[in-house]
Amino acid sequence: MPTALITGATAGIGAAFARRLAADAFSLVLVARDEQRLVRNAEQLRLRYGVDVEVLPADLASDEGIARVESRLREGVDLLVNNAGFGNADSFPDAPVEDEMRMLRVHCEAVLRLTLAALPAMKKRGRGAIVNVASAAAFFTRGTYGASKAWVVSFSEAAAHQVGHPRIRIMALCPGFVRTEFHQRAGMDPSGIPGPLWLKADDVVRGAMRDLALGRSVSVPSLRYKVIVAVGRFVPRRLQAMVSARIGR
Repeated sequence: MPTALITGATAGIGAAFARRLAADAFSLVLVARDEQRLVRNAEQLRLRYGVDVEVLPADLASDEGIARVESRLREGVDLLVNNAGFGNADSFPDAPVEDEMRMLRVHCEAVLRLTLAALPAMKKRGRGAIVNVASAAAFFTRGTYGASKAWVVSFSEAAAHQVGHPRIRIMALCPGFVRTEFHQRAGMDPSGIPGPLWLKADDVVRGAMRDLALGRSVSVPSLRYKVIVAVGRFVPRRLQAMVSARIGR
């Protein structure tokens, strides 16, 4: 069976990827900080889908945590999903610099290092795929969070081209607002976000897997966000910032 390693695998989009890939008969390596929750989720997936599930507790905001996952990736996986991420309760410039640097490490450094760790085994096998979870915020003016996700998109597009192997695919996944624990964990109030902008995690993953199979380097799930991103390219940055602040971070 093919193997997938998923970071941030205990909730939201990461958990949705775990369910989808287990249903597709992937063996799983689940990465997150909360070991007890990892073990519970792994057992549920084993019982429901009958697949092998390995747990790898690691904090990707630490060098030690990133190194642990790098070591596992060098053993070889067929699919890497770089999903771990978070938001800060305060926005720039009010967020503590330590929180901002932690975000950049998880969103950017970890994605870079884990991608590089996974690629040699994929090249040796002649196949593999990497999904780097970014955000629709990457295309708009949204502080450090949006800037870090813009890096993920740019990096993924460049890496997909530079790897230059038709059977190794790298894709940035750019969902909009998804009903997960994201806002609660960040201490954010999502009440100002209009209902039609919300997506379901399982729908996001379904669209991502379809776009990955089609060989796309950027996936924007749902027609509504495809339209929003397309329109956003023509909206002045200053107006983007005003709208972004009005509907919530």
